[in-house]
Amino acid sequence: MQLDNLISYLDASPSQWHAAATSATRLESAGFTRLPVEGEWSAIPSKGFVQRGAAVVAWHRGSDVGPVSPLRLVGAHTDSPCLRVKPNADAGGFGWKQLSVEVYGGVLLNSWLDRDLGVAGVLVLRDGTHRLVAVHEPIARVPQLAIHLDRDVNERGVVLDKHQHLSPVWGVGYPLDGEFREWIAATAGLAGSDIATWDLSLFDCTRAAVLGPHADLLASGRLDNQASCWAATDALAASVQPVGHTAVIALFDHEEVGSESISGAAGPLLEHVLERLALATGATRAQFLAQLAASRCISADNAHSVHPNYPERHEAGHRPLVNEGPAIKLNHNQRYATSPDTAAFAQEVFEAAGVPWQVFVSRNNMPCGTTIGPITATRLGIETVDVGVPQLSMHSARELCGTKDAPWLATALLGWFSGS
Repeated sequence: MQLDNLISYLDASPSQWHAAATSATRLESAGFTRLPVEGEWSAIPSKGFVQRGAAVVAWHRGSDVGPVSPLRLVGAHTDSPCLRVKPNADAGGFGWKQLSVEVYGGVLLNSWLDRDLGVAGVLVLRDGTHRLVAVHEPIARVPQLAIHLDRDVNERGVVLDKHQHLSPVWGVGYPLDGEFREWIAATAGLAGSDIATWDLSLFDCTRAAVLGPHADLLASGRLDNQASCWAATDALAASVQPVGHTAVIALFDHEEVGSESISGAAGPLLEHVLERLALATGATRAQFLAQLAASRCISADNAHSVHPNYPERHEAGHRPLVNEGPAIKLNHNQRYATSPDTAAFAQEVFEAAGVPWQVFVSRNNMPCGTTIGPITATRLGIETVDVGVPQLSMHSARELCGTKDAPWLATALLGWFSGS
């Protein structure tokens, strides 16, 4: 069942590093071959992928492709707003042990209060190797100030200083230098001296859950944008060999902070992989550029469903509903890459798969966010459409969507990858 498959993906991916690893594992199980980013590729398999940091680029090449055969590309991102553990983690005072954290991305700050938090990510060892670590048990908590000490909080709202008010407590006593390092090392079967550095995130320990008497809602952390990563990975893994094109997915890191990194959409990873694939067919530089111009990209990143308590925040006639299909996202100020041509193309993809679709356009006085879509279109010159699963509580520690929309997105992508 697709929904169970999605829930398994979410629960296995408490950090962007785990999302990339989960996708890589599922691709390998489907017969995809991992290639190193470094060095020359002596032979390129028809089904393969590369992983750089927390980013994955994978492909399924058609048997009859030539130098200018188009690409069918789906882009998404593995990262989510969160609290990252700083290198010198041990902090605190007044009889409390705390963790020093850095706010990553556009975090909905109050959503991190009074939640049982685990920690997950990657440890970089002194020998240069990486060790994934995920502690799903509660180890920390950001306690909210009691109402007795903040009497008008319900009238004026919760006001949080990112630096002062978000340090979680994780014990009683006084901070000891290196205590967190030794503890996280022990969870991975290591000594603290083995660790050179880390990239660790706190996450809500609550597992993904289906809600409601009709089981039509899904609550989980990191739905933005792991729901899209799952859909892209699931579709590519299940695809039959394409005819006349190559199916590609690109799951980037660092979208939530601008994508400007070696593993982000503004970096060279995707372009370099695509050029290597083109060279393997004997393509010239001119033919590679012609291939890009003939290709299409679906940028998959979740959309804002209309909120029943705040319907005025949406434009009338463009209010996505959950379980009514993925939304095609438009913005003429180019926050989304959708053009008239690519909007029509997306409609064709959804309708060919029997998947319902809807449209999202933001209010003029309510600027929308952006995605990897404009970056990919600008960097590669590929016609791109932005689509997304409608959801509530975007950038919360725990988000909410319908149970049908992400499986529908995966179904549509599978049809597009496998179709002629």
